Amino acid sequence: MTLHQFLEPSIRAVVTTMGVDPNTPIPFEVPRQAGHGHVTTTIAMSLAKSTKQAPRGIADQVAEALRSAPHVESVDVAGPGFINVTFKPSAFHAVLLSLHQEGDAVGRSTIGAGRSVNVEYVSANPTGPLHAGHGRNCAVGDTIANMHAWCGFDVTREYYFNNAGNQMNKLGESIAARVLELAGHGDILPFPEDGYHGEYIRDIAQSLLTDPAVADFVVADFVVPDLAVADANVADLKAVCRKAGEEWCFASIKQTLASLNIKHDLYFNEDSLYSDGKVQQTIDDLRSNDLVYEKDGATWLALEKLGNPQDKVIVKSTGEPTYRLPDIAYHREKLLRGYDYVVDIFGADHIATIPDVLAAVKALGFETERVRTVIHQMVTFMENGEVVKFSKRSGKSFTLDELIDEVGADVVRFFFIMRAVGTHLDFDLGLAKEEGDKNPVFYLQYAHARISSILRKAQGTSAAIATDHLEVLTAPSEIALIALLSRFRTVLERACDQLEPQAIAEYLRDLAAAYHQFYHDCRILGSEPQVESARLLLADVTRRAMHNGLMVLGVQAPEQM
Repeated sequence: MTLHQFLEPSIRAVVTTMGVDPNTPIPFEVPRQAGHGHVTTTIAMSLAKSTKQAPRGIADQVAEALRSAPHVESVDVAGPGFINVTFKPSAFHAVLLSLHQEGDAVGRSTIGAGRSVNVEYVSANPTGPLHAGHGRNCAVGDTIANMHAWCGFDVTREYYFNNAGNQMNKLGESIAARVLELAGHGDILPFPEDGYHGEYIRDIAQSLLTDPAVADFVVADFVVPDLAVADANVADLKAVCRKAGEEWCFASIKQTLASLNIKHDLYFNEDSLYSDGKVQQTIDDLRSNDLVYEKDGATWLALEKLGNPQDKVIVKSTGEPTYRLPDIAYHREKLLRGYDYVVDIFGADHIATIPDVLAAVKALGFETERVRTVIHQMVTFMENGEVVKFSKRSGKSFTLDELIDEVGADVVRFFFIMRAVGTHLDFDLGLAKEEGDKNPVFYLQYAHARISSILRKAQGTSAAIATDHLEVLTAPSEIALIALLSRFRTVLERACDQLEPQAIAEYLRDLAAAYHQFYHDCRILGSEPQVESARLLLADVTRRAMHNGLMVLGVQAPEQM
């Protein structure tokens, strides 16, 4: 239950008399300034144009109706038509009782019931371990998926397994060069200048040489005078190494994700877009709509016809497709699966391709309004006020695994989502490693553990949670905490709708601060029996909300620290 539920019936009754649809959304906000009540609504200004009435006049009519609404103490109209409502303490007691009755479901919503959503995230190419910067996509994507699940949506978590194209060939060539180098045949295949130089390439090559079949293949097939035979053997080795490299890299990626408690429901192979003919079908359908043409040996997408600034190549003169082509085929395929909408989590480096892909998908007759994209900005890692350069030479960690080892999975997840995704993120390694109130993760987990400790102590005494005398909760910090708890579901629903996971992190920090203030002001254990039982109930509801909010973020809620 929320406080504004006491107001909605009265407001809808008034607007209906004005000929307004009774189901019109009513905007409610928390006043920014103290003394402006507990809830404010701008419904009067929202309806002024459609009703052709002055906002102030509408506000006066609504305010008059609200003065007799349940639990309302006073209603004021300010400025051009802001309606500020102050509630009696009984409103907060009713809300608290309702939240208590929800039990472990505090904060859960049903706004997504009967609707499906596909959230695609991470989707890193299997050409190496996840680097530290990938962490933001991982945390943002999984939290957005969690938010939808908590709001009642049927969620499919998808990983686009990009295992086609030149980057995979380059992976195979890099591993093959290392295999031959380790086997003493480095002159046969020099390491490619634009190859993958990570130490993991050598590890994969070394593991391949422990396979008797590969070791025999290298020894038997490369010590030959016929260069044509040697070239054919190199091609075979590259293919073997490409497959082994893909398997090793993807196993590494999945292991890293598991350490962040991330598991996808579906892994979609880019290769299947080609083997199933979906890429070719996409080209054919674009051609039949006169949206592709040939120039300079390449195939171009006529984006200018679709209102985009410039035509782009979708198949190079070499026959290799650019990223846009499989992305168009992939989004088309996702929409054909029938999701109510799909969410794509991209890094800022994709920002130029998204409009082109969606324009082509729309031109093929699909509702691109069902595609929602989240673009997260880049991450800079800081320590002691200086930018951390990630390289083996500097001795600093550069993989996501090493970052998790250094600061912990909970901190990694929280730090990557605690700022708006559209803003650049400075990841403070010093703060992340701190075990004190300055670290926001420690601050939230400590709040949950403190409440859990109090509730455990209460079990060993005559104290008990009871609903009989909630009217004793009248202290300002008690009312403030209940007011914040009443907004949990609304915050979650809005964060889900706007794809803003940082809103949950911000809410939890406010909730922890409100609880600490309540704990400071109001003695719980050892107070008068009726007060003690009511405050225990308030503490318990707070614990459940804190626990659920942390679960949405994918962060543990420890019961003791």
